[in-house]
Amino acid sequence: MSGFVNKTMGDVIEETAGRFPDHPALIAPQFQVRLNYRELYEQCRKTARGLMAMGVRRGDHVSVWTTNVPEWVYLQFALGMVGGILVTINTNYQSHELEYILRQSDSTTLFLIDQYRDTSFYETVRKVVPELGSCEPGKTASAKLPVLKNVVYIGNRESAPGMFKFSDLIAMGESVSEQELGERMSSLTDDDVINMQYTSGTTGFPKGVMLTHHNVINNARMVGDVMGLTDKDTLLIQVPVFHCFGCVMSTLNSVYHATAMVLLEYFEPKLSLESIHKEKCTAINGVPTMFIAMLHHPDFERYDMTSLRTGIMAGAPCPVEAMNQVRTKMHCPEVVIAFGQTESSPVMTMTRRDDPVEMRVATVGRLLPDIEGKIVDPETGEDLPPNTQGEIVTRSACIMKGYYKMPEATTAAIDADGWLHTGDLGEIDPNGYFKVTGRIKDMIIRGGENIYPRELEEFIFTHPKVQNVQVVGIPDSKYGEQVLAAIHLKNGNRATAEEFIEFCKGKIARHKIPKYWEFVDEYPMTASGKIQKFKIREIFEKKYKAD
Repeated sequence: MSGFVNKTMGDVIEETAGRFPDHPALIAPQFQVRLNYRELYEQCRKTARGLMAMGVRRGDHVSVWTTNVPEWVYLQFALGMVGGILVTINTNYQSHELEYILRQSDSTTLFLIDQYRDTSFYETVRKVVPELGSCEPGKTASAKLPVLKNVVYIGNRESAPGMFKFSDLIAMGESVSEQELGERMSSLTDDDVINMQYTSGTTGFPKGVMLTHHNVINNARMVGDVMGLTDKDTLLIQVPVFHCFGCVMSTLNSVYHATAMVLLEYFEPKLSLESIHKEKCTAINGVPTMFIAMLHHPDFERYDMTSLRTGIMAGAPCPVEAMNQVRTKMHCPEVVIAFGQTESSPVMTMTRRDDPVEMRVATVGRLLPDIEGKIVDPETGEDLPPNTQGEIVTRSACIMKGYYKMPEATTAAIDADGWLHTGDLGEIDPNGYFKVTGRIKDMIIRGGENIYPRELEEFIFTHPKVQNVQVVGIPDSKYGEQVLAAIHLKNGNRATAEEFIEFCKGKIARHKIPKYWEFVDEYPMTASGKIQKFKIREIFEKKYKAD
């Protein structure tokens, strides 16, 4: 099946609800939510009318900082119906990162839950917007965030001064008619930006990737087609919905293909096993570490996995042994690998369900039907022949509109002929199968999360004792890579790793905090005085291999 579709998010859910009204749509066991497609569509419409009543206009930016709660799904489709742009915020973020995204994205509205793990989102937002306590809901006046007007709280607190509650939003929606919503929906085009995902750049701070209805809907369509998803399937969603893996390859993919979604608030191996067993899931998406954690759970044998058929492993290379166990012990013979990046909405290549296992482990598959890709010389930009390493580039109607308010970065990523330069090194075999062999950029991938050294360096640099800092990735058998900071202290200063870990806590996401801290007197340099990161990596790779 090939050929792009021109639909909006509202069209997609309306069509599925029309064709399969009584079919299970959203099951969220931790929230006692069980909706069919008619009920899910109604809930999304109520949310959309609430957004309109709150003043969300077409093109407004709305940040959502929550785990995988049912409201996330309502908001994903409701924002698509009113033309608001969903700005996704990583649940691991702390105050410094939250403030940056709210400011850079020009968000008018923020949705948040109470807390996640040991981070109180509620208190963090109060820290970032101290004026909230004295503002009326809907009239936020923040010195640091002048565009922010609405803060909406999802949770059980009795009082949340300065914030609307989600129930207030639904009640406000009563003042907006179904007809007004219908008019708003029909005013949108599939070329409107609908989603903004922040991906850190090698140049430091995160960049807002602008994705349209057309980008994400077509990517979800192709991904589900490769998985063979239909209305007979039930997909376990345990990956975070703030990533494209969650909101394109999982929720949108499900709604497009009329598949039932089993949504877990966050990954917990026992809950995943229970959910597959209880809901008879036929498909499962995850990063390799998730599959490994499930397979090694002491209660694994207690659960029936025989309903499983397919799923996607992505975000990091998959070990052969893990792939074999997922196919045999998890009864998931058609599990596939996907590769891409946020800027391409996200998937570019996938293995196919009938590919031999070697191909599913040694390669990241071949191009999706409506997507172009090739290998070019990173220096000259010239096309390279098969089995030759170069930069992976891709072109299609799934490529982002650009980075929000960063025209130079956009021009650097997408060339004049429309090719997106991924920054990944790879090669293609004569049958069109891609291999990823490394990265041109310094990006670190730890357990499927992208970490950018420059952003971390700029933060650690604010510590009064630091003269210079270089952050690199060190290979790690469990997470793929771990973060190492090599710090050159100011004259005569002494410091400990513990001191720096404390300095990072609460300010940057936990997964970004370096595992290894090294204090050095000098860095390896080139003749022209440039620090050689790859040499720093080599030095410490040897050291920690010896551990």
